[in-house]
Amino acid sequence: MKVAAAKVAQFISSPPEEVRAILLYGPDSGLVRERAEGLTKLIIEDPKDPFRIAEFSASELRDDPAKLSDEASAIAFTGGRRVVRIRDTTDSFAKSIISFCKEPFGDALVIIEAGTLTPRSKLRAAFEGSKQAAAIPCYADEGKSLRDIVLETLGQSQISISPDAMSYLLENLGSDRMVSRSEVEKLRLYMGEETEVTFADAIACVGDSSSMALDDIAFSAASGKIDRLAHFLDRGRREGAAAISILRGVARHFERLHLVSGAIDAGNSAETAMKLLRPPVFFKQVETFRNQLRLWPTGRLSQAINSLSEAEVLCKTTGMPADTICDQTLLRLGATSLALIKRRG
Repeated sequence: MKVAAAKVAQFISSPPEEVRAILLYGPDSGLVRERAEGLTKLIIEDPKDPFRIAEFSASELRDDPAKLSDEASAIAFTGGRRVVRIRDTTDSFAKSIISFCKEPFGDALVIIEAGTLTPRSKLRAAFEGSKQAAAIPCYADEGKSLRDIVLETLGQSQISISPDAMSYLLENLGSDRMVSRSEVEKLRLYMGEETEVTFADAIACVGDSSSMALDDIAFSAASGKIDRLAHFLDRGRREGAAAISILRGVARHFERLHLVSGAIDAGNSAETAMKLLRPPVFFKQVETFRNQLRLWPTGRLSQAINSLSEAEVLCKTTGMPADTICDQTLLRLGATSLALIKRRG
């Protein structure tokens, strides 16, 4: 079944008894983990109980396709229902998961954690079409949900926040739920005995230099500017950006392009479609963003998003240097941009 965004919180707090497997997917890996941990705690008081939880990477299913069914049907030595969590899942490792989704074994709750999955994803389609499974998207916090996180965290110390400080946080947080919580918690501790967060406090505690570096990398890759891409990759690493953070930053940019491109395909003007984006495109980057929309067809954007998701999995599972995987993936995207430019003439 497909869980509507408005019903996700209710579903997570009390999943229907008939649901045996839940797919958590999307670009916000922190929200994926947070929801997976919340679902686990509904079943198991101690999430570290080795007898009642099994956790492994989806890549293990390639060598042992029966591992999921075996773990899901296993009986806990100490009694009670078990939880099976599978990390880093993509369509490449989906065959045995889809089979399980059609005919669940045992009574364990199976939680599948994945990155971005397009509407064409076989894994996503299997969960959305099953009565015993559910698919829940995990997109970057924005608007009300991010505002609630800020107010909830600061409220623990009875700290208020000025409107301009809140606007700044909403613009510079939200790409990862756990990172957002960590940043706001850091701000709460930073305030000490002060009772209101000002704009200056927000800037001092929650900087955006790494975010700007990731934007530069993403825009360079999508525009086919290879020299600038190499320069900004080097700068990003000097500022401490990890390969996976870079891949996710670029993926977010291509997801934003994909959202707008899809709206244009549905008959909206580029101007109207771009108004869907939150936060909006920085005014100095609007024209470049429009040029990229004209350059990249929607199908190509889907392929780019998939390649970035696959690259993240490779970084986590192959043992190859993550920086090398990241660089090769982004250079391929840059080369694709150049090919699209040449095709346009």
